[in-house]
Amino acid sequence: MHLWLDNLSYNNRLRQLPPEHKLGFALVGLTIALISHPPVQIAIALWMSVWIVGYARIPFNIYGGMLSLAIGFWVTSIPALLISGVAVSARASIQADALSGLTIGSYYLYLSYQGFVQAGLIFARTLATVSCLYFVLFTTPFTELLQVLRRIGCPVVLTELLLLMYRFIFLLLSTARELWIAQQSRNGYRTRQRWIYSLSLLIRQLFQKTMKHYQQFVLSTAARGFNGQFRVWSSQSYQASQRYTLEASLGCLVLVIGNFLF
Repeated sequence: MHLWLDNLSYNNRLRQLPPEHKLGFALVGLTIALISHPPVQIAIALWMSVWIVGYARIPFNIYGGMLSLAIGFWVTSIPALLISGVAVSARASIQADALSGLTIGSYYLYLSYQGFVQAGLIFARTLATVSCLYFVLFTTPFTELLQVLRRIGCPVVLTELLLLMYRFIFLLLSTARELWIAQQSRNGYRTRQRWIYSLSLLIRQLFQKTMKHYQQFVLSTAARGFNGQFRVWSSQSYQASQRYTLEASLGCLVLVIGNFLF
């Protein structure tokens, strides 16, 4: 499996910037996104998109695909926000909020105006916060993020667990893809019954192969004298950019001021 996320994080145009600067910039943007109004949140999403696609030169189709995942989760929450229901006897109390409705038995289902407002607020906040997260993921390798966490005093146990989780997520996805391709080549999903059987077989084999990989990982680390802490070495030299620092600072200041104007 091609680890395109790692490839982009190691080969983007902002790679030479110190990871502390990029992480701090994203955290400031995230903080502003959580406390600001929707127009400012949309501005944050657009601004972060400029940094990701324009400055870091991340392909737009990849960034757009990642954004579509977040938007897809937002779409799944829309029915719960827009559709509400009350007893028919209480219909008069929600007339100001109901855009249209339908009586089903003793209940009245209606489209809520407040639900539309909440959906819009959630959409703006989702775009802003996710774009800040994607800025870090696309521009900073995960090992460098762990080094930053260690330098600011995060517990070693936490950083070690994050490193192992990150490693085994890709291993799990790669193993699942290999098993799925092998089953597809043997027409393992041609009927509904075969689909259910093949899926159960894939899950069982995936668990067995994952445990085998874990045992091999434990043996390999023990053979190398593992003492309970992973040491990650990086030869990358960082160079702060006055232009990017000034632009990020001024941009955050404008967003804060804009939050008071809207």
